[in-house]
Amino acid sequence: RRTLLLKGLPAKSTVEENAAAGVSVYTFNVTVSPMSSEGVAILPTIVNSNPLTEAFDIQRKGDLEFSVVTTGNPVLDYETMPKSFDLQIFVEDTMGRTDLNILTVQITDKNEHPVFRGNMAIQTVTIYVLEGTSMERIYQVDAADPENAELKYTLLPESVPFLVLESGAIFSTKVFDYEKHPHCYFLNITVTDPDGLNSTKTVNINIINVNDERPYFTTQQRIYRIPEEQRPGTAVANITAKDPDDEDSPSRLFYSIQSSDRYFSINPSTGMLQVTGRIDRDAQSLRLHPNISVILRVEDCCGHASEMEITIIIEDINDNPPECNPSTFRKEANENMTAGTFLLDLRNYCKDIDVDPSNNQFSFTGLSGFGSNNFALESTVSGRLVMTESIDLENPANLGVEVYSLTVRVQDIACPNYTSKYPFYTSFDIIYIYIRIKPVNEFFPVFSDLSYEFNVPEIAKVGSSIGRVNARDKDWPPSVITYSIVAGGGTRDYTNIFWISPTKGDVKILARLDYETTQKHILTIQASDQEKTATASVTVNVLEVNDEEPVCSPNFYSFQIPVSLAVGTNINGFRIECQDRDSDPRSFRYFINEGNVNNHFIFSPSAGSNTSRLILASRFDYESGLDTNWIYRLRVYITDDNLLSARDKTTHLINTGTVTLSIRVIPNPTTVIATTPGFTVVTKRENLYSESAWYVPFVITLGSLLLLGLLGYLGLLLATWVRTCCPPAGKAVGTPLIHFTFCLCSQTMTKLNTVFDGEARDPVTGKMYEFNTRSGARRWKKNDEPLQPVPAMQVTSSATGDSGQGSGRAEAPSKKEPSEKKKEPTAETKPGAKPSAGQSEAPGQDGLRLQKQKEEPEDRGLSSSDPQGRY
Repeated sequence: RRTLLLKGLPAKSTVEENAAAGVSVYTFNVTVSPMSSEGVAILPTIVNSNPLTEAFDIQRKGDLEFSVVTTGNPVLDYETMPKSFDLQIFVEDTMGRTDLNILTVQITDKNEHPVFRGNMAIQTVTIYVLEGTSMERIYQVDAADPENAELKYTLLPESVPFLVLESGAIFSTKVFDYEKHPHCYFLNITVTDPDGLNSTKTVNINIINVNDERPYFTTQQRIYRIPEEQRPGTAVANITAKDPDDEDSPSRLFYSIQSSDRYFSINPSTGMLQVTGRIDRDAQSLRLHPNISVILRVEDCCGHASEMEITIIIEDINDNPPECNPSTFRKEANENMTAGTFLLDLRNYCKDIDVDPSNNQFSFTGLSGFGSNNFALESTVSGRLVMTESIDLENPANLGVEVYSLTVRVQDIACPNYTSKYPFYTSFDIIYIYIRIKPVNEFFPVFSDLSYEFNVPEIAKVGSSIGRVNARDKDWPPSVITYSIVAGGGTRDYTNIFWISPTKGDVKILARLDYETTQKHILTIQASDQEKTATASVTVNVLEVNDEEPVCSPNFYSFQIPVSLAVGTNINGFRIECQDRDSDPRSFRYFINEGNVNNHFIFSPSAGSNTSRLILASRFDYESGLDTNWIYRLRVYITDDNLLSARDKTTHLINTGTVTLSIRVIPNPTTVIATTPGFTVVTKRENLYSESAWYVPFVITLGSLLLLGLLGYLGLLLATWVRTCCPPAGKAVGTPLIHFTFCLCSQTMTKLNTVFDGEARDPVTGKMYEFNTRSGARRWKKNDEPLQPVPAMQVTSSATGDSGQGSGRAEAPSKKEPSEKKKEPTAETKPGAKPSAGQSEAPGQDGLRLQKQKEEPEDRGLSSSDPQGRY
């Protein structure tokens, strides 16, 4: 059905590379049948191209006129893309006629601008050139022409000291000096192809400064004058310098003193010359040569340096005041010493070192200080210090002063006085005199109270403070009081249960107090000032606190109950009795805290008594699945808070005792459970190691080693004897001479002969059965057998060798096969075995069997109703 619908196709057309999107490549028309009233059903579409491309599309120009245009994605490139594309154009009119023709599009080459490559293609390149660098290549320009034509490089402006070669290499044409030449150049690099198309990029060239110049001093002054005895840190001169390399920024110079000088230092950053040590014009070194020469050095960071010498002249001042050695005196005087007593002659310790005799005369003046009215100088020239009145330390007028601090001024007599001109130096010296008045112990210590009483709860922590005593005496200064317990504070178990701080008087307890043992302690406390003593009585009242927990008997119990036990029954007649040393029996409260699944058990009474019975509160229901546990481990709590109100329970101390019960529920005899009338009791013993018995493992280990050595020695002797007695000729090859087998086995079996002392009727079969009221064991009753009385339990044990005797004994599992379960043969499976006494055959079963292999390990020893767990 194909017809010629595409008018002008097939055809060939051309288009330039890099054509923008929407450029028309070829125009054609679509011819439709006159009978087609609606025109074209499927517009002309490029259904395929060879090679594949999305660079072309068809746009509608009129009703039946269409044009092939470029899409711009991808951009046509003559150098990298195919040179020709065959486009298959398909069209269909409304009558169902179709046409498919090919338009061949050829790509024509177009001259393009050269392009830069590398860093210059994406950014402006900056080049850094060190000053002093020789003329050389500094950069390589990389450019290319899409048509692979030869390119030409040019550089503008032409006045710059750079040139570009035909290869694109940029060279410098001179050696740069940062201090003389410009610091930055901008180069316009132009690359041109043979047809005159070009591209231009800018290159920035920065000249980097190199430290190659020596700094120089700018300070012109060379002689300076300063007075002696200047403070350390006093500025002498501000030395300045400059570095030609740091023209555009502050100079980074380092100053130093080259000559060995102990008087001056220079700030390495600022160049400030200042005084470092004391400058004494009268010292031996400066007495003849008061001029000091200093050599200064300035240096930059690269080692370029310059030096300069300056002279500092030291000017003399009257700077030597009288000096006293020592300048501090310490004397002692007894309390109540008489007036006029001589204490100290100051002139023997003072002198003036000035060279001029007119400046080395001095006087003693200005006696001052706290308590100076009690002392005086005989004259300003002599310097003799005497007491003017007696001193009593306890006298309120003396304010209890023990040490008097006095000062005396020793001053030059000669003038002038330079203190006003140079305030940081004085023409006098100060003498410090400390006179200690030795006190006399005149008074006894006195307690603040004649007796003390402390109330302490019996639960007070050991080491806690229970009170404080305090004592003082009237001596001044106050004597150091030490405290000690000289009587009381002991019990039957402890010699001293109290301790007192020797310095603070705090009384502390060293052992736990017990109201039930001792309610009151009387102590005798002694206070001493090392010479005199005093005592006081201290009464310690021990306050009763509920610190004892209820103790119940028995605290552990294990028994069995039948599953059909009636509600309200006192289980096995069990009851607990509790005691509390510090609580009323009515204060006990009983509740089961753990293990009471479905709340089958309660205690009655639950509070207000020191005895309580275990009651079955609800029936067991195993048939419906409500109950699944056959063993109940009850943890019973007994608290002593029954008499307390709800508010008091939050504030009072409450103690709790515990009792652990293990209850095994015995199922009905109609329940098919593989059990035996008897059961095996396995006694589990556990050794607990105590840290205090460290020698036990040592002795056992040593004994084991000795035993092993003895056995080895005996084996060696036996082998030697056998070898001597038995000739080796008749020995078969590969057969051992002697084969020893050692088998050590030990078993303990305990059998309980079950006695049935009750009977009941089975609700299912209607038959009578007998049961044991203690263990819950059952059997069918024989019609001619009377009810047995309750005898004492029989316990039998057998060794390994007797394990096969008697059909009624249970067998313990072998130690070599702990994972196997041993089953006892029944009357049906073990012919010839006679049932033991007290057993009978029930219809459909051999009797009740208790498999100890299925029991929990911790349940194996709890089958007796004995409160101590014994059989």
